[in-house]
Amino acid sequence: MNETALTVHQTARPHGFPTADHFSFAESTIPDPAPGSALVENLYWSVDPYHRELMDDAPGGFALHAPLEGRSIGRVIASRTPRLAEGEIVFHRHGWRTHAVITPDETRRLPRFDGVPLTAYLSTLGGTGLTAYVGLTRIARLQEGEDLFVSAAAGGVGTATGRFARLLHAGRLVGSAGSAAKAAHLVREVGYDAVFDYHDGPVHDLLGRVAPAGVDVFVDNVGGEQLAAAVGALREFGRIVRIGTISQYNTPGASAPRFNYADIVEKSIRMEGFLVSNYRDVQEELYAFAVPHLQSGRLALDETVIDGFEHIVDAFLGMLRGENTGKIIVRDRTQVPSAH
Repeated sequence: MNETALTVHQTARPHGFPTADHFSFAESTIPDPAPGSALVENLYWSVDPYHRELMDDAPGGFALHAPLEGRSIGRVIASRTPRLAEGEIVFHRHGWRTHAVITPDETRRLPRFDGVPLTAYLSTLGGTGLTAYVGLTRIARLQEGEDLFVSAAAGGVGTATGRFARLLHAGRLVGSAGSAAKAAHLVREVGYDAVFDYHDGPVHDLLGRVAPAGVDVFVDNVGGEQLAAAVGALREFGRIVRIGTISQYNTPGASAPRFNYADIVEKSIRMEGFLVSNYRDVQEELYAFAVPHLQSGRLALDETVIDGFEHIVDAFLGMLRGENTGKIIVRDRTQVPSAH
């Protein structure tokens, strides 16, 4: 076990794109758990697009010069509660640190399924996969054979949405990504029928080329110009699932997308956003749906894994720059598989 604990703090509010200078690593002695709590040594950390929103000076955001919060998986190494046994693997939200003191009510026990790695609980079986699953089944109410457009299709939610949509027997599946290499990967590996690089021209034209007959559902992780183009491409009774607005996280002064508002009425379009935290009761259903496909190999994990907690800030900034394919996860070096 490490002799010191490391914690990431935010030191300043970014104006536009954040940099490593907005964070610092704080060293301390490893804390002792108080009665009723346990000490967890974290093994895997999730960095997510919503963390960028928490960096701003807004209610519920990160406090400056204080430990940050995030999804994490760790091992109980000292316990002062019978509800958390030493050696147990738990999920909790005290991430961005090597060690955390947690209470039983702040943890979730992880069911262990044969052949399913721990990282899956931060990607396909975690908040990322749950977001995709809820978006398709609860918000879009996807029907067999319906056509989808997914923005930021190479991200964690985008790849999970694509794979789940295929398993749910969707029709044509198109997406947008930030590079030709990502677009090719999504078609070759993830199951998309066509993906365009949104840098290649007006999104309205690019979407028209890959979906000339329109789409039934738009899963929106981006907002902006892509949302405007999707409104035009949606068919009658189309649905827009609003998940994120990553195009505007680092450009707070950006103008809102302009589209034909009459389309919403004339095509009976429904647009709905949601917070995955309001759908935790769907977690078991996600396990029942996804785990058999993971075990059979029909469903693959889309993950970019970064080794070493010291690289967590770099991983977060890289995710904002679109350097990952699938869910980005930071892994403690003790969890790196042996080369033998």
